[in-house]
Amino acid sequence: MNKIIKVATIFAALFSFQRAYAVPSFARQTGLSCNVCHSNPPELTAFGRDFKLKGYVLSDVTPSEKIGSAKDLILSKYIPLSFMLLASDTAFQDVVPGTQNSTAGFPQQLSLFLAGGLASHFGALAQVTYSHSSDIFAMDNTDLRYANQTTLGGKNLDYGITLNNNPGVEDLWNSTPVWGFPWISSESSVGSIASTMIDGTLGGDVAGVGGYGMWNNHLYTALAAYRSEHEGGPAPVDGVNYQYNISGAAPYWRAAWQQSWGANYLMVGTYGLAVNSHPYSITGPVDRYIDPSFDFQYERPFGANLLDAHGSWIHESSKLDATLAAGGADAAHHTLNTLKLDSTYHWSNKYSATGGLFATTGTADPVLYASAPVTGSFNGSPNTGGYIAQLAYWPVQNIDINVNYTGYTKFNGASTNYDGANRNASDNNTVYMALWLIF
Repeated sequence: MNKIIKVATIFAALFSFQRAYAVPSFARQTGLSCNVCHSNPPELTAFGRDFKLKGYVLSDVTPSEKIGSAKDLILSKYIPLSFMLLASDTAFQDVVPGTQNSTAGFPQQLSLFLAGGLASHFGALAQVTYSHSSDIFAMDNTDLRYANQTTLGGKNLDYGITLNNNPGVEDLWNSTPVWGFPWISSESSVGSIASTMIDGTLGGDVAGVGGYGMWNNHLYTALAAYRSEHEGGPAPVDGVNYQYNISGAAPYWRAAWQQSWGANYLMVGTYGLAVNSHPYSITGPVDRYIDPSFDFQYERPFGANLLDAHGSWIHESSKLDATLAAGGADAAHHTLNTLKLDSTYHWSNKYSATGGLFATTGTADPVLYASAPVTGSFNGSPNTGGYIAQLAYWPVQNIDINVNYTGYTKFNGASTNYDGANRNASDNNTVYMALWLIF
């Protein structure tokens, strides 16, 4: 079991990556250009956040653009489909032993989206993606939602129900892990040995339902519950080949306050996830994780230009009784903290420059974070930190030319010889170049 856990950890570190989203299906449906909803996809403008809040439905689409006029059939004449192709190349500062440098992804990712209003008050963002690393098509981030409006205390209340497959995918801001920076990134870079449960660990592996509300355009709250569904696995779920199998249901919560003054906009919030998991089973001992988190988003226009900033802090507390009993950890109690900060300056929807900082710290465990060439930790520490610099050029709104540099000051517990095989943190520094086509 210990070997299985190590292999799963290494596999996740090597092949985890963040996906990016900007969906022309919405432009086809609404007749609005991409920059009405996005400052830099997938970053949402105030209009984009409101459009998502209202269920991906624009209520004032004219009748001439619809089929039917009765309540039981109101369809757009335009098929809400779009495609995304991401081609990339990644070069390490020091080549991973036994591999060639400059890894091409052609494509790194190919996605098909069905997105837009499907009925009155009901819309969807559904994505199917081909990934170069897995060489298969699979269901990606998907959010189906019903939305409506009423009043509460004499103030407007937007509310809705969401059915989705990734905790946080329903969120409106770009400070949470699902939609956070970097907007696009390499799938061939070496990932650090540890990440929190809420930071994408369950994405695409669960199904959940929840409700949300925005009161007076200021206070946003959401609550959802998730179960393991293991796409591609047996049904009913037996959990045998999966490290995380939710016991009961895993609650996800979200609260945020947004405020504008003058030209300034600020959101401050909290979100979190609690998971009880049976590793590689659906019965027996459990590992317990709780991830309270805090975030902010700031925006300030300067004429046609825009400055924005995001921050997120996640504190995970875990009690790994099941992993300890299986010999996969040296102790049961662990903590893991993740801090992310980024700021972008946009020049009139054509150019953007972003700088970001990231840091992970946590409890050392020589068994859970074992030594291994390239991917392991010689001292059993998960501590990793560094920075990201990114430049993007949009010659037109659906083509992005992107250059990204990621530098590490510490990796898996050390700056030098972090893996016990004489690899340094800076050896994992990468230059990532990408061409992102959206149609």
